Amino acid sequence: MPVGKPAQSMNLDIEQLRAAMPGRRIDYYSTTDSTMYAAARLAAEGCESGTTVIAEEQSAGQGRHGHSWQSEAGCGIYCSIVLRLPLAMELLPVVTLALGLATADAIARVTDTACDLRWPNDVMLGGRKVAGILVQLVEGASIAGIGINVNQRSFPPEIAAEATSLRLHLGRKFERERLLEALLPAVDAFAGMLVEDGKETILRLFTHASSYASGRRVTVNQTEGAIEGVTAGLDASGFLVVRKDDGTSALILAGGVRAAGS
Repeated sequence: MPVGKPAQSMNLDIEQLRAAMPGRRIDYYSTTDSTMYAAARLAAEGCESGTTVIAEEQSAGQGRHGHSWQSEAGCGIYCSIVLRLPLAMELLPVVTLALGLATADAIARVTDTACDLRWPNDVMLGGRKVAGILVQLVEGASIAGIGINVNQRSFPPEIAAEATSLRLHLGRKFERERLLEALLPAVDAFAGMLVEDGKETILRLFTHASSYASGRRVTVNQTEGAIEGVTAGLDASGFLVVRKDDGTSALILAGGVRAAGS
């Protein structure tokens, strides 16, 4: 796998970002295969918690379940953060929820616009996905990949109906530096909240912030076939409960949740 080449252009003012967070290691690439891969390599080498990898462009950006993440050069935020959290492995799903809250919080601070959260890892504006989160465990560290569509003006036809950007939704460009200056402290804050206050606080905040967590009619694609029903909250582990039309409940362990009829 290519390690990536250090960025030459200053499309993103990385020195401004480093100056704003002098205690954090930030590696920056003009292009790399995936910031997740790069952060995983750093985690395996023993880097400090909070180490962040940012790229202007990814050639193999990762989404959930092996999907790719569209990474148009210079238009979005494509970053991965190494988090060394004193948490049991079974809390990994709640880490994903905490990062969704952090991403929505950062977007709200910069744009004054509230996002919806689609369980488990999608940040939504106007019913379309504006950001996504992916968490993987490497050498005992959580690698938190966050992609935010910031200044894209269009998307490939296969995702155009489901994706949006801050620019498309709000009609103006945004400084990615400002978003990163809000995002990285928000990740620290919500991860710290999970460690200090426990998973119940994150589950409560996510349920409050998400129109998908409870009372939403959804279709869930599963390997054994699609499930349709009404969401009935999160269980104690952060998984989604869907009450089916026959009165039984299904526990959803992985994504594929869509509003019914969309």
